[in-house]
Amino acid sequence: MDELRQGVEAGFAAVPPLPARMVNEYVYCPRLAYLMWVQQEWDDSAETVDGRRVHARVDQPGGELPAEPVEGERIHARSVTLESATLGVIAKLDLVEADGRRATPVDYKRGKRPHAPRGAHAPERVQLALQGLLLREHGYDCDGGVLYYAGSRERVPVPLDAALETQAREAVAGLRALAAGGRLPPPLDDSPKCPRCALVGICLPDETQRLHGSGRVPRPLAVAADTALPLVVQAPFARIGRDGETLSVAVEQQPARSVRLIDVSQLVLLGNASVSAAALHELMAREIPVSWHSYGGWFVGHTIGTGHRNVELRTAQYRASFEAGHCLALAHGLVVAKIANSRTLLRRNWKRGEAPAALLAALKRDQDSAREAASLEQLLGVEGSAAARYFGAFGELLNAVGAEEAMSFDFHNRNRRPPRDPVNALLSFAYAMLTRALTVTLSAVGFDAYRGFYHQPRYGRPALALDVMEPFRPLIADSVVLQVINNGEIRPRDFVRAGGGVALTADARKALIGAFERRLSHEITHPLFGYRVSYRRLLELQARLLGRHLLGELAEYPNFTTR
Repeated sequence: MDELRQGVEAGFAAVPPLPARMVNEYVYCPRLAYLMWVQQEWDDSAETVDGRRVHARVDQPGGELPAEPVEGERIHARSVTLESATLGVIAKLDLVEADGRRATPVDYKRGKRPHAPRGAHAPERVQLALQGLLLREHGYDCDGGVLYYAGSRERVPVPLDAALETQAREAVAGLRALAAGGRLPPPLDDSPKCPRCALVGICLPDETQRLHGSGRVPRPLAVAADTALPLVVQAPFARIGRDGETLSVAVEQQPARSVRLIDVSQLVLLGNASVSAAALHELMAREIPVSWHSYGGWFVGHTIGTGHRNVELRTAQYRASFEAGHCLALAHGLVVAKIANSRTLLRRNWKRGEAPAALLAALKRDQDSAREAASLEQLLGVEGSAAARYFGAFGELLNAVGAEEAMSFDFHNRNRRPPRDPVNALLSFAYAMLTRALTVTLSAVGFDAYRGFYHQPRYGRPALALDVMEPFRPLIADSVVLQVINNGEIRPRDFVRAGGGVALTADARKALIGAFERRLSHEITHPLFGYRVSYRRLLELQARLLGRHLLGELAEYPNFTTR
């Protein structure tokens, strides 16, 4: 028993002082507090942005109180940071009004005063109580505080009585125990708090409950619209710099073009473009990644800031990646989903009549074989056989375009490094873009994109991105290639032969990139959750579900298969 107590105490000692704001979140929702404090997750909503605006008007960094209270001295101090080792709490007080030894914390809140018991909701009262206890720890007399609601311009007094003090101390102990325990609490069950929460797209409360067997249909994700898009630069010797709130793209002998930073989700560079230090610093500060490609589209890597701080997720990823059974189970699902989606693509897009029943049946058998594969090597063989069947029929999905031109979209089998025909060149470029998109997404969620389960790490390739993209190859990359060929957006004359292979011209790359981004913005109905979601958002959703599985919240990773 003594060893157990010592272990618990050691776990508590490892927890740094808790911000009073995090204790507020714990009282509101323990899962939210764990995501924000332990896993360092965050996403903005309209409410959080407005809250920062309200606090910006009172925030004056460097506010201080005297080392000792002085009788008769009146103090009006803003942005005062106080910490207590006894409480294990740190807080930045928006405003402290003091008269001698008597002090009152004033905490600013957005919105209007709520019609709640005791004048305010429990999380706000607990946060204010902790501020009062901190003032007591620093020698002041404090019998209560004030909540100021900017929306209605009302001051709501909150007395710091024994009951509220006990509630605040218990909340601190509860959050410390939660952080030391190292396990994400379950989501709230059909709570009205969830839809307006800033972290609903990260927490996934309804989706998690659904995958645990709940019969309720998840509420649509209330996330901000994706208005920012990747900025792709492929012009030779382009120079990207920063000019205030814009990026400037300069190409030799052409006027520089400007793009607002708020409209850029990532910067994608093909070939020998360069980026100034000022632009890189600003992009990293805004968490806008820079992706680097060869001129032919081969994904080289990406540049980010400090990266995501969710160490728990990467620890779970590394641990699972060294368990052969876990790797095989994940690989089973990925390959089965890839074959299923490939089969669906053939069935939907066959140009002359219907897809042969024998071909579809053979792919169905490949799915069964993939489920039963006893090793990764055996699974690779099954996947190779299914891919040969799929690509052997891929030409039947193409319109007969360009037969009169020097090159045509005549396709018989998959080849690469270098691709020897226009269709293979398009497929290789599309796969490179999908790899880039998933590498950026996985890194943003907190994964190490280079440690996978099915694709083994070698030569610096993003193995996890290659894993997760398997089911999406036919749905995104192959579909884009079919679209640009069958719609006539790219013609056989848009290719050149070079180095023993076939390469896209600059105009062809531009058309393919545009089609790829449109595909990512295309919305579909999620087969498990029932709401509409874009492919761009779906990639992030799948990454987060993979994280929930690796952290033990979901027994299996739910692969995405379309109907």
